Formats: sequence, structure tokens, C-alpha cells
Amino acid sequence: MPAPSALEIARDLIRCASVTPRDEGALDVVARVLEPAGFAVERVRFGEPGTPDVDNLYARIGTGSPCLLFAGHTDVVPPGDAAAWRFDPFSAEVADGMVWGRGAVDMKGGLAACLAAAVGHVAQNGAPRGSIAFLVTGDEEGPAVNGTVKLLDWAAQRGERFDHCLLGEPTNPAALGDMIKIGRRGSLTGRILVRGKQGHVGYPHLADNPVDAMVRVLAALKGAPLDAGTDHFEPSNLEITTVDVGNPATNVIPAEARATFNIRFNDLWTPQSLETEIRRRVAEAAGTARIELSFDPTNAVAFLTTPGPFVDQVAAAIVAETGRNPVLSTSGGTSDARFIQAHCPVVEFGLVGSTMHAVDERCAVSDLEQLSAIYGRVLHSYFA
Repeated sequence: MPAPSALEIARDLIRCASVTPRDEGALDVVARVLEPAGFAVERVRFGEPGTPDVDNLYARIGTGSPCLLFAGHTDVVPPGDAAAWRFDPFSAEVADGMVWGRGAVDMKGGLAACLAAAVGHVAQNGAPRGSIAFLVTGDEEGPAVNGTVKLLDWAAQRGERFDHCLLGEPTNPAALGDMIKIGRRGSLTGRILVRGKQGHVGYPHLADNPVDAMVRVLAALKGAPLDAGTDHFEPSNLEITTVDVGNPATNVIPAEARATFNIRFNDLWTPQSLETEIRRRVAEAAGTARIELSFDPTNAVAFLTTPGPFVDQVAAAIVAETGRNPVLSTSGGTSDARFIQAHCPVVEFGLVGSTMHAVDERCAVSDLEQLSAIYGRVLHSYFA
């Protein structure tokens, strides 16, 4: 029986309404592709109080080194109003040269291309001179607590070792071959509460307006750049995302003011060093105001995969298939690569991301098959 195509696998995955953290049969699809090709497939479920239990999958063919790991996720974000879609978001319709549906881009399409490339490589060449592994979670779009991070620890405890990882998240802004992600910025969210004293605006001496201190603090946070960037990272950026006093009246000084901010930071910072700098700025600007500053827990640290032979292999495969020289980038949001980088070097390359998380999410069928061919070239060169 011929190996399934990336399109066939992608459509089977999209038809599973695996809105995070539900699986809805998506990992069964992955297992049905890998097991006939000789992969040993294991299903692992993780959970902890206060978070949903999550199904995960680990598969491997071969026991030796080098081991190339493909990583990905089968969970998707909610589709929103299904009536706003051209097709049912879980129908995986093919029209106008596109496959349509939630997850087509992020990242069932990329995962399907990985799967098709791997089973195709084994069918053509037999078991690799080394190992090919798959690490697939259902918790990337959710809290990211019971997925990749725990699956990696579970594999490490069993003695599993990986030499490199290729993660099929959407990375290209406009056309397949535009961009490889060789790192990611970290993310840190902070919350500010300024306590004042409510009173009449006509008698300000009897009140204490918290907005005054909040304005000073926010100006201090935005006033000076955090850094100038590095060779591979843009400057870190702090964005104020909410400011609220909960005050419907125009003649009342509010009792308190709240604000939230998020920082996307480069590898000049750790969450701890960044928190120290933010606390310094807030304290200097606050003066005698009563301010409470807190930070949300974060597992999103900045990292960089230093360009070298593996990055070159991926870039060469992209050039051979698309004729484009990809930019090496660390832009965008976070991904599960932040967990994988602690175990092996990781590179991200996937589909064009322009419709991810959007109504009518879709990817070109030609891109899907070309992406699978790129992964196939990487496998060929990796085990040559």
C-alpha cells in the first residue's frame, strides 16, 4: 500500500474537532499513519489539579543516533461562529486549490506533511541509520502544562535522546520558503494595582487619585527601551494591554487603578532579570503611591538555535524545493519549541501563517505537498 499523502492525512486530522484540550480521534489518525510504517507508538495522558487532562503521543523508529525528532500538536483553537465560515470548519473541504478548516495551517497541515515525509522516507529507504521520532501533544493551544513539557520529561526518564528537532509550526509570512524560525522571544505578563482614596472631584484634597501615579508608572515603563536587540533578536518590547479604573462617574475620583502589560523579550533577559528591572522602574516612578506589582507565572523564555549544519540542511531543502532563500528569524509569538530547546536544538518551519486562528483558515494544497517534499529532503540529507 502506498504511503498516504500529506493532503490525505491533513484532511483526516482536520475532520477531528480537537478544540483544545479535546482529542476527538486526532491522535488515532497519527497512530494509524505511523504504526504500519514500523513506528512504535505510545499514548501518554497527563493531568494535574486545576488543569484538563491531555492526551499525547510518542512514536519512534530505530534506536540509534542520530535521532531526528518531529514535533507538533493536534489541538486547535475554537472556530468561533461556524456560520461565518465558507465551509464547516471541520469538514476539510478542498476548493480553489485549498484545503479549508480549523487547524489547516496551525498546525494539522504541518504535522501531516511531517508524517507523510517520514513514512514515505521509510517506505523508500527502510529503517533509518539512526532514529526518527514523533512527539505530538494536544495541549499547545491551551495551558501548555500537560503536553510537550511533560512528554519530554517522560521521554528523558526513559532514556530517549534527540539530536535535532524540526517543528512544523507555520513560520512563513507570505510564501512557502520565506522564513525559518531559529529561536523565539520570551513572554512575561505583569499587573499593576494603584490604591488611592475615592472622593469628589471638586474636593481633591480629600481624596487620593490613583490615576496620577498610574500615568507616571506607565510612562516610566514605556519611556526608555529595554534594550537595542541582538544579532538575531529584535529589541524587547513592552506593550500596555489594559488600563482600567472601573469608574462610570465623571465627578468621582476613583479608589483604584489597574493596568496589565506584556513584554516580549530577547535573550538578553531572563524572566527573573526582567522582573527586577520592571520593579526598579515602577518603584522610581511610584514615589509614595501605594502600588502592588505582580507577575503571571511564565514558562516562555527566550532561546536561540545557533545557525550551523542542521539549520543549513533545512535551508538547503527549502531552496531546492522552492527556489527561495529563507530568512532566519526569531520573530512572532511563543511555541512549544521553548520546551524542546532544553533537550536538543530545534528549528521551526511550516506553512504560510496568514490565516491561522482566523475564520476560513486554509492552506494551498500545493504548499502542503511541497512542505512534505522539503521535510523529505531534510530526512534524506540527515541520514545520508
